[in-house]
Amino acid sequence: MKRKLIAAVGVVGMMVGVAACGNGGDDKPKADASGGAKEITVWVMDGSAPKTWLEEVNKQFSAKHPGVTVKVEEQKWTGIQEKVTTALSENTPPDVLELGNTQTVGYAVTGGLADLSGDKSKLGADAWSKGMLSSAEVDGKLYAAPWYAANRVVIYDKKAYEKAGITAPKTRDEWVAGLEKLKASDPSAQPIYLPGQSWYILAGFVWDEGGDLAVKDGGKWKGQLSTPQAASAMDFYKKLQSYSTAPKDKDEATPQQSTDIIPKGGVSSWIGLGWEAQGALKALKDAGKEGDFGYFPIPGKTADKPGSVFLGGSNLAVAERSKNKELAKEWLALAAGKEQMTKYAAATEGALLPNQAAANFAAAPGSFAESMAKAALSGKITPVTAGWANVETEPNPIKEFMTKVLKGEDAAKAGADADKEIANRINK
Repeated sequence: MKRKLIAAVGVVGMMVGVAACGNGGDDKPKADASGGAKEITVWVMDGSAPKTWLEEVNKQFSAKHPGVTVKVEEQKWTGIQEKVTTALSENTPPDVLELGNTQTVGYAVTGGLADLSGDKSKLGADAWSKGMLSSAEVDGKLYAAPWYAANRVVIYDKKAYEKAGITAPKTRDEWVAGLEKLKASDPSAQPIYLPGQSWYILAGFVWDEGGDLAVKDGGKWKGQLSTPQAASAMDFYKKLQSYSTAPKDKDEATPQQSTDIIPKGGVSSWIGLGWEAQGALKALKDAGKEGDFGYFPIPGKTADKPGSVFLGGSNLAVAERSKNKELAKEWLALAAGKEQMTKYAAATEGALLPNQAAANFAAAPGSFAESMAKAALSGKITPVTAGWANVETEPNPIKEFMTKVLKGEDAAKAGADADKEIANRINK
């Protein structure tokens, strides 16, 4: 997944970079019980692992495996796909590595990751979130352990909502009715800021309609934006976007909604990630303005279930060419298990969702984390196939489809054009 999604989740400034952690800080591998030198290498991404949490995981691991050192190497997201591809093809790859959840399948199908299907019981796979687990499986085989995820919620200005006399909606109809009241209450403000190309949000609406962005048919993948489900999803997106003056041909990062738009004022609500909410509050404070946000899950069609959301996040995998596979699996089982995931969720203060509900952070009422956890119950991911990464490259055909429809083109026609391009890219 992309940098703006993963690094995102409210951990910037909250976590400390980890250069290396092990038993006692000794850089030299120590002899294990058999007298051989042992060391496993773990790659984690910048901002993913709180230092204190990682140190405890390694302390427990080393206590169980005396003489084995854990060497942690922190990686940057820029250029990581190329770096991982190279590392997995070499004879001495990292033993355990963090992978974006939309990247995992690509490394699995090319043989870079160890098949963990026979280790499900050891890893505690039965407890993992099914929404997160889907990104770690290919053709019924397990190639990684889901680690963490994050998703978007609606962020609103409490004063604007109070002035308009509305509360957090539970359904789409209530949501739109509230936007109407916001518009009447303050005609100079945008009831919602929604750029025309926020395609992760559209994906949720497509899933709510029972559709998908692409499906596999007869061994080939086919785009699904020309379907009635996608048209209905786009109709709803268009309705929401009509309450915004945001550009129809830009996404949420162009300009960056949290730091370039919200601090200027005049926005009653928007949809974003945890790091965006925190960034907006900081930008408002730096500008000498007061920010007081409320949060609620993107509403669904009915009150019993939130709207579907894209679950962005990371998995932990074992390299196929690892020289220490069994030790790597032991470390993975510890890091991805209930005990350590509970501590992980607490260490990130609920900014990231752990891989199982039993480990969820007890978020404060009304917090972003509370709404994110509720929304995650309807979490999904993009099509699980190595070719999906090609679809997301610019110019993104989903974004182009959205802009065309918002500017008046027929959804079926615009969708058919997008489907051709999706098929060309995804089947490469």
